[in-house]
Amino acid sequence: MEMTINYTSLTEQYLSFCINRKNLDQKTIKSYRIDLQQYEDYYQLNELQWAEKCSIEQYIDHMHKRYKPKSVKRKIASLKAFFHYLEIEDIIGLNPFHKIQIKYKEPFILPKTIPIGNIEAIINYAYEQYKKATTAYSRKVALRNILILELLFATGMRISELCSLKADRLDCNDYIIKIYGKGSKERLIQICNANVRRLIDKYILTIKPEENEYFFINRLHHRLSEQSVRYMIDDYAKNAKISQHISPHMFRHSFATLLLEEDVDIRYIQQMLGHSSITTTQIYTHTSIGKQKAILTTKHPRNKFEIGL
Repeated sequence: MEMTINYTSLTEQYLSFCINRKNLDQKTIKSYRIDLQQYEDYYQLNELQWAEKCSIEQYIDHMHKRYKPKSVKRKIASLKAFFHYLEIEDIIGLNPFHKIQIKYKEPFILPKTIPIGNIEAIINYAYEQYKKATTAYSRKVALRNILILELLFATGMRISELCSLKADRLDCNDYIIKIYGKGSKERLIQICNANVRRLIDKYILTIKPEENEYFFINRLHHRLSEQSVRYMIDDYAKNAKISQHISPHMFRHSFATLLLEEDVDIRYIQQMLGHSSITTTQIYTHTSIGKQKAILTTKHPRNKFEIGL
């Protein structure tokens, strides 16, 4: 199938559709743009027809040689969604993906969690930094950093959700946070811990986030970047003498795993994490070693045998 329609103009048309009709966030659009551009670079370099089945198959083979299975899966999904759009809009007659078999050997990787003792240590260090602050600005920064850590642990929200949290999405009467997750899905999380509630009150009184668009801001009163939060957590963890590398997303994994160990129904955890499918949430059932130990210690039938040395 030789396509005379310009690939670049079609990708721009598709990305506009994703922004205006599907309401996808900017990070998703950026990923789509990169993935589609990579395919364009490849078929042009190899002088291929971009809508041909054999061209896409050759590109998939090329991707498998360069990237890990998870990355290949995402990049091909971007391309597949693009061709699906072309088919739906009657821009192409036959979607070549209908005749392409794709199988990924994606390794099963358990989510990395933070031991509860390490979470306590890093949060405790954050409070110590606030007590040691000698200027009004350093106290504000320390207060902001404490609340970032507390909310990551209290809500299990993604780092992108925390940094894009707007000031008007926090109900200070009932301490309910309205979170907009992937695909613009909305969920509500309630803050129930009394200490964290008092911290929110103090932060609002001191920082006055209602004067800004975003709840967490930098010294220029702009949206706090995700990278800034990563740097802060890494710095605090090192100073708290924690050898484990800690990322913001690990607070989310720990939130889910620790709740599961406390016998919280996985469907509630799914709702709090904002997962569309419970299959995604079920990965945490593999990480609950503490719960596994408790079950095997108290429930295993071997405990009924009066046999031993």
